[in-house]
Amino acid sequence: MSNLFSTFDPSTNIFNLPLNWISAFIGLLMIPSLFWLTPSRINFLWNKLNLTLHNEFKTLLGPSSFNGTTFIFISLFIMMMFNNFMGLFPYIFTSTSHLTLTFTIALPMWMSFMLFGWINNINHMFSHLVPQGTPTALMSFMVLIETISNIIRPGTLAVRLTANMIAGHLLLTLLGNSGPSLTINMMSMLIFMQIMLLILESAVAMIQAYVFSILSTLYSSEV
Repeated sequence: MSNLFSTFDPSTNIFNLPLNWISAFIGLLMIPSLFWLTPSRINFLWNKLNLTLHNEFKTLLGPSSFNGTTFIFISLFIMMMFNNFMGLFPYIFTSTSHLTLTFTIALPMWMSFMLFGWINNINHMFSHLVPQGTPTALMSFMVLIETISNIIRPGTLAVRLTANMIAGHLLLTLLGNSGPSLTINMMSMLIFMQIMLLILESAVAMIQAYVFSILSTLYSSEV
């Protein structure tokens, strides 16, 4: 390692292809087969997860949403969760710790919501720029604030996920690198801390995927 951030460096190249990014598809191996004669408990868990997310996203999108819209956000949640979670395993590249992936997903989604809203519901979009009950003197100021907050949404979506992934991995790397110079007693304490951090990072991996998909759902429900 030349520096701490080299753990995030997509450096494996074969035929000039950065094969680290293939890790984004490793999550597909964990998806249970739906073709067994008797469904397994993983199947039941999978269906329960999909149904729970579908009901939650359906409530947020409202009754006027198109049929099947929730599946976009369920797929997004599953992809993000698997990527975040698999990145905690040794020698697996964490693709969600790069803005290349997160911003590439967040920007087209936000852009499509904005285009749909401004083309089809222009009055509704204008009304969003001035919250209800705003004093007349502050109206022009509120339009400016709401416009800026709208524009930075894809950036905040992407940076939030990337920063959380990088922070946890860096902390694990920092603690792991101090191992060889420690005594046996300190080493056992370090291992315990690493296990606790790994549990925390597993929770963060799921929470951040949920936050990303729920915020995307909220942004789409506004248009």
